[in-house]
Amino acid sequence: MTLAALAFAAGAAALQLQAHLPAVAWVVLVVPCFAGLYWRPKLAPLFTFTLGFLWAAGLAHLRMADWLAPELEGRDLDVIGVVSSLPAVGARAVRFEFEVESQPGGARLPKKLLLSWHRTPFAEDGAAMLEQAVHPGERWLFTVRLRRPHGHVNPYGFDYEAWLLERGVGATGYVRQKGERRRLGSRNGFLDYVERAREAVRDRFQAHLGATPAAGILAALAVGDQRAISAEEWRLFNRTGVTHLMSISGLHVTLVSGLAAWLVAFGWRRVPAAVLRLPARKAAAAAAIIAALGYTLLAGFAVPAQRTFYMVAVVAAALWCGRITSPSRTLALALVVIVAADPWAPLAPGLWLSFGAVALIFYVAQAGPRVLQWIRMQWAITVGLAPAALLLFGQVSLAGPLANAVAIPVVSVVVTPLALMAAVFPVPLILEVGSWLVEWLLAYLEWCAALPGALWQQHVPPVWAAAAAIAGALWLLAPRGVPSRAAGLALMAPAFSFAPPAPAAGEAWITALDVGQGLAVVVRTAGHTLLYDAGPTYGPEADSGGRIVVPMLRGAGVERLDMMVVSHEDIDHLGGALSVLETLEVRTLASSLAPGHALNTLVPEAIRCAAGRRWAWDGVRFEFLHPPSGWESARRNNQSCVLRVTQLSCTKLAL
Repeated sequence: MTLAALAFAAGAAALQLQAHLPAVAWVVLVVPCFAGLYWRPKLAPLFTFTLGFLWAAGLAHLRMADWLAPELEGRDLDVIGVVSSLPAVGARAVRFEFEVESQPGGARLPKKLLLSWHRTPFAEDGAAMLEQAVHPGERWLFTVRLRRPHGHVNPYGFDYEAWLLERGVGATGYVRQKGERRRLGSRNGFLDYVERAREAVRDRFQAHLGATPAAGILAALAVGDQRAISAEEWRLFNRTGVTHLMSISGLHVTLVSGLAAWLVAFGWRRVPAAVLRLPARKAAAAAAIIAALGYTLLAGFAVPAQRTFYMVAVVAAALWCGRITSPSRTLALALVVIVAADPWAPLAPGLWLSFGAVALIFYVAQAGPRVLQWIRMQWAITVGLAPAALLLFGQVSLAGPLANAVAIPVVSVVVTPLALMAAVFPVPLILEVGSWLVEWLLAYLEWCAALPGALWQQHVPPVWAAAAAIAGALWLLAPRGVPSRAAGLALMAPAFSFAPPAPAAGEAWITALDVGQGLAVVVRTAGHTLLYDAGPTYGPEADSGGRIVVPMLRGAGVERLDMMVVSHEDIDHLGGALSVLETLEVRTLASSLAPGHALNTLVPEAIRCAAGRRWAWDGVRFEFLHPPSGWESARRNNQSCVLRVTQLSCTKLAL
């Protein structure tokens, strides 16, 4: 069963990697696959792989059939619907999911939209205005302008289009300032009440604690709203390997459900009449499911929390039925349920890291003192998940065991219960204690992050090297008695030492990144790298430098930039430059910026582009053609740096 479950998940993942959806007619093969499972059980992995592929294809066809019709893009449409999610309030816009209830003029719109409502340029306090604009469950009439789901396509980058598809969003768009914006009442469904409760908790936390890191973290732990956590804090969590703790993750859902099960079982056994009607073990299993569902709803029923709920539900159901004969079988069944409910789950790193961590705990579990068990599990998770972390993120937190040794008990056992208590009981003292603990923990994490070698960063290894490293880690962590366990290090070595491909001498690889409105081009020679522009900014906390350029460079094994060229001062060329300069070592900045510009102070050498300036790297020549020395123009575009790259014996272009 375990192999068949993995094959089902692999089939769903294989569908997500296809460039095109197979024809819907292929779904009829589901029937012979089920027949094959009955008549040829030995071939179960082959049949379940096909079933996973076809199941994912069928759901993808249904989701994509609900996308916005191309002829409706860019048109003003009057739409009536309900705000169905907790709005995300930013400095310039509020963003929310909108369930469509009426179709304008007979046109068919998707069931779910993702809308932004931008503040007017003349609003004095845009954030306060937007915070009062929309609330969950409200019914509105909007004039909107929509577009089909679209995301940037770049190596090692985030797939926004797949993210929208997974959440059933059929179009994105914005509310028109010159159009209808009328509140028509409210819808009072169960999920609407849940979203209103989440909003009330979030607003109360922010009102009492203000715009502090603790307010955002406590809100994330209580109601799953991570948007108040700053990009700087996320970088700290990534560097110390505690990102999984700063959201309603599998660990927290499992902890809450386990605590509920223990409390119910403890009380149930002391009531003889209750035990006669229902065994305490079954009562505890039911309590675990109810508690997991409640916490998942409080998190907004987000997809990662859903996955954990399904896992807890499967384990509890197995306990109820008395059918837990093997942890691997239970995990396999949970994997099938999760992938069947969400065929896009195999694309999420969290799925494999969560299942991998649980499987490693089972793999190394041995009898002995609890302290030794805890140390053994921490060691196993750090070593066993390192190859997967390299493949998925291109980095491994070496400070992770030290940080998690403190962060896991503090966050899971103390801070999260305090956040939940503060959500239920509006007692300021609870919030203040939780805030103090969070601030202390952040100080500790900053100390861990500052340790020498706290983070190992490198290129993303090839799949074969990562697979060999996983096998080596399992060999290294094998129980006593397995011969030559240290030889597992030899299998792990290629993933950490295999050099990424690079241009030959006299050759340049040119990669034009997809950044939307703007430009970012990477030029690599045998021993040097140049970045021409860094793309636009997307908001106060996001830009193409951090989201697209840096992940691509790190994934390709580029540790520093020999030169970054900023052609001119328009935001669609300059917007991502600060993130690049703060993240990577940049030796020289060439630009048409004013000498006193802030970016010039962040590099050892800042020069101005000037026609005639030329140099050579590894047999490749570079030369600025514009602007002429001393050139000034009222229009910034006319001051743009123009760079020519010549003598290319081989060119690779990635779009």
